[in-house]
Amino acid sequence: MKKIERRALLCLLLAAALIAGLALYVGRWALNGGRWASYAANRHLFNSSGELAVGRVLDRDDDVLSWVDGAGRRAYYENATVRKATLHAVGDRGGNIGTGALTAFADRLSGYNLLTGAYSPLGRGNDLYLTLDARLNYIAYQALGGRKGAVGVYNYQTGEVLCMVSAPSFDPLDPPEHVEDDPAYDGVYLNRFLSGTFVPGSVYKTITLAAAIENIPDLFTRTWTCTGSTDVAGEAVTCPHAHGELDIYAALSSSCNGVFALLAAELGDAVLEAYTRQAGLTARYSVSGLNTAAGSFAFSGLSQGALGWAGVGQGDDLVNPCALMVYMGAIANGGSAAAPQLVLKTENALGLPSGFYRRKSTGTLVAPATAATLAEMMHRNVTETYGAGRFPNMDVCAKSGTAEVGGGNPHAWFAGFLRGTDTPYAFVVLVENGGSGADTAGSVAAQVLDALVNGY
Repeated sequence: MKKIERRALLCLLLAAALIAGLALYVGRWALNGGRWASYAANRHLFNSSGELAVGRVLDRDDDVLSWVDGAGRRAYYENATVRKATLHAVGDRGGNIGTGALTAFADRLSGYNLLTGAYSPLGRGNDLYLTLDARLNYIAYQALGGRKGAVGVYNYQTGEVLCMVSAPSFDPLDPPEHVEDDPAYDGVYLNRFLSGTFVPGSVYKTITLAAAIENIPDLFTRTWTCTGSTDVAGEAVTCPHAHGELDIYAALSSSCNGVFALLAAELGDAVLEAYTRQAGLTARYSVSGLNTAAGSFAFSGLSQGALGWAGVGQGDDLVNPCALMVYMGAIANGGSAAAPQLVLKTENALGLPSGFYRRKSTGTLVAPATAATLAEMMHRNVTETYGAGRFPNMDVCAKSGTAEVGGGNPHAWFAGFLRGTDTPYAFVVLVENGGSGADTAGSVAAQVLDALVNGY
């Protein structure tokens, strides 16, 4: 009898293990089935060259960016510059661009579903519409003028990314040989907008300023005198030139390192770390399933002088361009913004929707009252320093950055947003080793925004 009981118990344990294993498999199949089906060895979806042989990629205006030609090969938009400008969003034939739709969204392009897999009696593949405007990407890529960098623009109310350019790039119909040995293509497979982190320079001063607004009661009645070099606990923090007497408005518009270094030292490492984290600059965003790189900041254990440099966006500070753009959107939108997304919709062969996309919010990145104050101060930057005439028919708020990286020209940044019910857009421009943020990156931003708002 005991032997029968032991055998029965063993059978029950085996049955439980079988059920648990089956449940685990079904769960993983439900979560990862699309990724399994879109493996490049699946000859039902990929040709013998490893190219995805189903589905079309389109932009928000119905421009077809990639499709499958009559020979079963992956084809691309007819204009070579558009192909380069949208490479990191669409992808290359070899699948080297991890953020490209042909790799990242292969399951959606294939038409995969849990019931029939990748097979559909309606036809092979889906139409995947990106939120991007190919024309804006074209203009941004042209404006970069062959320089390395990133450009992003998104609607901070809907989350739709209208422009996402990373350079260097290449023509997917004519890929370069020996990429690894050519400095012109350094990091070409990296999507700098989503996957890169860079020294932010003075665009980070918007974080230090937010912390100062909320923690230094007499901030708006103080004045400072900048001689070009400021002593911070025995360490020198320098500016390109002497700014003279400043209040906090002038300190921001002239981007005085000395003033912001003093504020950072006064605030302390714990406060700077807390505000940086709240702003989302150390987090990862999921952009339609693509994770952005997390920024990194080391504040604890620094000397007062080193903390001052960190407070002006130097030292070990590293920021992701997409995260910075979203923070700009939160300032514009009263403290929070829509999370960015790249997929607008997918449609099957009958033009019916396939899949649903829910808008998400970032949560509060900056207090609403502080966001309003920052917006007004950033608007003064434009009117008093950058020149409102560069942005016709726009209510622009912005901050430039010139980030010293050592051994070459500094990185040029320009980030901000447009106000107005018809122009809810935030933007970021990074030009690696581009020099002046206001001049170099600001010029790129002006061209892209002019095309967006005025249609030029």
